[in-house]
Amino acid sequence: MNRTHLNLLIIALGVGIVAGPGVTAAEPPSVFDGTLRDKDAIPEVSTADLQAALKDDTAVVLDARPAAEYAVSHIPGARSVPGKPGLPAAQYTADAGEIVRTIPDRARPLVLYCNGPFCGRSKRFGAELQKAGYKNVRRYQLGIPTWRALGGVTQVEKDALLSLLKADATAVLIDAREGDTGKTRLINARSIPLRDASKAKDDGRLPMTDHNTRIFVVGDGGPQARLVAEAITRDAFHNVSFFDGRVDDLTALVRR
Repeated sequence: MNRTHLNLLIIALGVGIVAGPGVTAAEPPSVFDGTLRDKDAIPEVSTADLQAALKDDTAVVLDARPAAEYAVSHIPGARSVPGKPGLPAAQYTADAGEIVRTIPDRARPLVLYCNGPFCGRSKRFGAELQKAGYKNVRRYQLGIPTWRALGGVTQVEKDALLSLLKADATAVLIDAREGDTGKTRLINARSIPLRDASKAKDDGRLPMTDHNTRIFVVGDGGPQARLVAEAITRDAFHNVSFFDGRVDDLTALVRR
């Protein structure tokens, strides 16, 4: 073996890609288990950890962004927190005093998130919560962008939905309801019930030239809208939100 081959073998062994007879090389971790590993006093959680927290009745997921951003799109099940007064927009920090008032148990698991790897809001909020005595505070620093990229849908609030549909002419409104008889018709809505979700890429109902197009899904209720939103997301659309109310709540969108 010449020196070049020896050096290559040493490098391969060093990064663990060579396995001996009968030994299987270690499988790389799932992307759902990744974190930034950034340096901060508040530890990070992975996407898988966040998914588990959302199913855990003892944990509380907190959105560290302003209420207006929360209304546009938030992780389903997360709570909005009012901001501390008197701060400039660049230093926005959610008010730990609100958590002291509403979640007095300092041992309660709290998971914070904001706008992704470069957002400091969850870090500042976490520091405030630690000062207030909370012992189990963690950050999903990957935030909304990674949540979406990994197939997570978001939830939109009514007023934000109506405003965005008026302001963004490229946004697509999806009606997830089944059947046609007696349905309230919505302005510019495209009908995609769950059974049609896999067909909608081929028949023009979904925007195939831009998979980052805003897509809003409404239905007979939040669960129905969410199921269709998740099905659309699995077809590689990554800016999909659902409305947790009913079509009948959206009178401003009804076709006259």
